[in-house]
Amino acid sequence: MSEPRWRIVLVPPGSGASRAIEVSRSLVRLVAGLGVVFLLLALILGYATISRTVDLSRADRVERENARLAEEIGRLHGKLATLDDTVRVIAAHDTRIRLLADLEPNDPAVQQAGIGGPAPATGLPTTSSVLERRTSDIRVDLDALIRRANLLATSFHQAAESLSVHRERLAAMPSIMPTPGWLSSAFSSMRLHPILHVNRPHEGIDVAAPMGTPIEAPADGVVIATGWVTGYGNTVEIDHGYGIVTRFAHASKILVRVGQRVRRGEDVALVGDTGLATGPHLHYEVHVNGKPVDPLRYVLPDAIVD
Repeated sequence: MSEPRWRIVLVPPGSGASRAIEVSRSLVRLVAGLGVVFLLLALILGYATISRTVDLSRADRVERENARLAEEIGRLHGKLATLDDTVRVIAAHDTRIRLLADLEPNDPAVQQAGIGGPAPATGLPTTSSVLERRTSDIRVDLDALIRRANLLATSFHQAAESLSVHRERLAAMPSIMPTPGWLSSAFSSMRLHPILHVNRPHEGIDVAAPMGTPIEAPADGVVIATGWVTGYGNTVEIDHGYGIVTRFAHASKILVRVGQRVRRGEDVALVGDTGLATGPHLHYEVHVNGKPVDPLRYVLPDAIVD
């Protein structure tokens, strides 16, 4: 039995003669198969072309994004460098402040606060690896700056506390002469009393001054005693803290009361000659932890009037 054949009639336009072409089923199948193959090839090539175009577009976007990130990271590096310089300046000020606060300077190794760096990269660097390394560098630098800032904050807190203690202690030091005048009798473990004419300790200094001359508190403190004391006459005692107590004797008038807080330079009494005194003067004593000491040990040199 012969293979069925298909007849294709071609009719030209106008009055031309028609033509008939006979093709076998096998030929039709071959042509159809080739058409399918060409169609698949066209689809594959089209997909590959579109995919490559998309990949190139994505790569271009990634490259532009990486360039933007690299620029931003560069700016961050610049800001970190500026911040690092600022921290160094603050650290230098901290060293000076600690010295003023009578504290030891921080160890330079401690000031670095464990600054380190990331492990070095291996292999050929890529744009991604370079960005990762630079980002890691920023993270390390930022962590180190945070640690150094925390260390400086702690150091400043310590210095502030120390300065506060020193300020309070300095305010408690009887560093000025209580009254202007001239030194008529010095501190002595033994001297001839001008009235009793016996040898006895002189536990303070005598400052001769006109009657009624103001007697000033030589430091901040609290009045703990006022009134008449045998031999001393009208007397005022001030507790300055830190074991320091001052006493002012022979006053003609007392200007403060017990419990009153006074400041350095505030009038507490007036010079007089009450008690055992040969004339108007101030008998001034300083006691440290209950023991008399020479008041001139605490008076600043330019505060002494001879």
